[in-house]
Amino acid sequence: MRVLLADDHTIVRDGIRHVLMESHPGISIVDVSNSEELIQQAKKEKWDVIVTDISMPPGKSGLEAIQEIKKAKPDTPILVLSMHAPAQYALQAIKSGASGYLTKGVATLELVKALETVASGKKYLSPEVVYLMADFIEHTQRSVLISKLSDREKEVFRMLATGMTTTEIAKSLSLSHNTISTFRGRIFEKMGFHSNVELIKYAIANKII
Repeated sequence: MRVLLADDHTIVRDGIRHVLMESHPGISIVDVSNSEELIQQAKKEKWDVIVTDISMPPGKSGLEAIQEIKKAKPDTPILVLSMHAPAQYALQAIKSGASGYLTKGVATLELVKALETVASGKKYLSPEVVYLMADFIEHTQRSVLISKLSDREKEVFRMLATGMTTTEIAKSLSLSHNTISTFRGRIFEKMGFHSNVELIKYAIANKII
């Protein structure tokens, strides 16, 4: 297995090298200290896995490097090993083309497992990253759905989100109660809501109100 390792701290590269060489005695590791060297080496040769940090000053960020590498070598799996918590960069890394995301505090066995997983062509996602992705997908789907509402439905949506009743909305918009109830029903159907509480929570989470 040929691994390209990128991190701006020598002690971190030495530590990762030690772990991987103990688990895979025949492994070949080339390490670099910045994103420019990473991009150059990634494009120059064939690698089974690239392991990289996100913050490697100066020059491009690890995320920019990942995007550039994936354009040139789309089949090369990339595992991000970062000091940053998943909530900060995991989704950006995966969207940029990374096959996995780990924090530097992970146990040795998890690092080895992650490396083997991405090298086999699969994704390696920790439970925390899986949760973040599921939450992102849910919000993205809802955002797409809200774009399907008519202008009047969006207006009623916002008023419902503030806690107004259908009667209050009807009076405010000079429309009948039945008309507002119909708009409310359409909104619930299109957005997948089952109660006003769900609608309000969604509006708050997406900063609609």
